[in-house]
Amino acid sequence: MANRFVLNETSYHGKGAIEAIATEAQARGFKKALLCTDPDLIKFGVSKKVTDVLDKAGLDYVVYSEIKANPTIENVQSGVKALHDAGADYLIAVGGGSSMDTAKAIGIIDKNPEFADVRSLEGVAPTKNKCTPIFAVPTTAGTAAEVTINYVITDVQNDKKMVCVDVHDIPCVAFVDPDMMSSMPKGLTAATGMDALTHAIEGYITAGAWELSDMFHIKAIEIISNSLRSAVNGEDCGREGMALGQYIAGMGFSNVGLGIVHSMAHPLGALYDTPHGVANAIILPTVMEYNAPATGEKYKHIAEAMGANTEGMSQEEYRKAAIDAVKQLSKDVGIPENLKGIVKEEDLDFLSKSAFADACRPGNPRETSPEEIKELYKSLI
Repeated sequence: MANRFVLNETSYHGKGAIEAIATEAQARGFKKALLCTDPDLIKFGVSKKVTDVLDKAGLDYVVYSEIKANPTIENVQSGVKALHDAGADYLIAVGGGSSMDTAKAIGIIDKNPEFADVRSLEGVAPTKNKCTPIFAVPTTAGTAAEVTINYVITDVQNDKKMVCVDVHDIPCVAFVDPDMMSSMPKGLTAATGMDALTHAIEGYITAGAWELSDMFHIKAIEIISNSLRSAVNGEDCGREGMALGQYIAGMGFSNVGLGIVHSMAHPLGALYDTPHGVANAIILPTVMEYNAPATGEKYKHIAEAMGANTEGMSQEEYRKAAIDAVKQLSKDVGIPENLKGIVKEEDLDFLSKSAFADACRPGNPRETSPEEIKELYKSLI
């Protein structure tokens, strides 16, 4: 069976990358943008860095900022209306996964209006047309939504995060500028960074992994492990490393899938509004222990990428070394050790069933069940 690999048409990396937004818009003949962002990024002047580029080039745009941290169906539908009202012919997503995921859904519905209910986009929707062109400008180093074919929208009515996978939604251009990430507070830097590490590790061990994706994931693990601590401390070298590392992880996992760390994290975000990166970081070591028997020698390479010397180690020892390295990094950047105070015992059945039904679960390297997932949750509270 052939392995498919989908990436951006174009991406810009490094300080000052956002200056190329004007050049790309003009070269493509775009007339007016709907700039999707969130209220905090406007409040703290982060989005202004992009609008300044547009203003300087005399490019027309309208701002749509009604986007929540876990974007909802209503956010998407309001965004589609804003796009049509503005008469915009492309989207600029400025923010973390929330802004980029919202822009993807807006762009897909704009060109595939039969999916206007949003719920029908869950899973692998049979869309026919490529979405409205998207320029993606990440302001966090974690989700890699600027290079993936995935997006997540919250169905508030059903306490559910809908994972949507569509090759038609990938942004046409990504502008990965570490200066856009410089205002992230320590907690957000840590959470999004651990999300990126989870992408890299889950993508490396997922059932669909192969040589090309392995190359991206093992390098991403190395860069993230070497960069996250200094990024949390506000150092430029760490910010630059994380901007690149999370993007490389996205290049891989977008094409091969994830596993039950994400399956278990998604219901926590839907039910309790738990930050996605925090949920992933807490769950990751426990699921790594659970998945270890199905990973062959891969934990050896994870341990080495995170700085461990595995020479002379047995399989059991290098698997423990990989898990310990993840635990230590998580601790060093201030992530809580468990889900106490987050998960309520009476919700365990709902959470475990939701996690088992999640689109990421089939990629897990070890076969699982709602009952086993429930035990994993229980071990963390």
